[in-house]
Amino acid sequence: MPTIRDQKQARLETLKKELETGQAELQKVEMQRTYLHETVLRIGGAVQVLEELLREGQSSGRIRAAPDENSAPQSRKE
Repeated sequence: MPTIRDQKQARLETLKKELETGQAELQKVEMQRTYLHETVLRIGGAVQVLEELLREGQSSGRIRAAPDENSAPQSRKE
């Protein structure tokens, strides 16, 4: 029959293994979080750039008064 000391030692070994497993899983989750955070930052940057390009295109389109591609050409009166 195992002694109380043996039981404590066995429990200690079990807990150490669980701790090691938990730390490894936590490291994986933290790496995934970092990757996802960087991905979200890149996507957010791309969204910002495209929004700025669209705004620039709208403001330059108003200045030049570019014809609408869907409208029919207007006849000129002379």
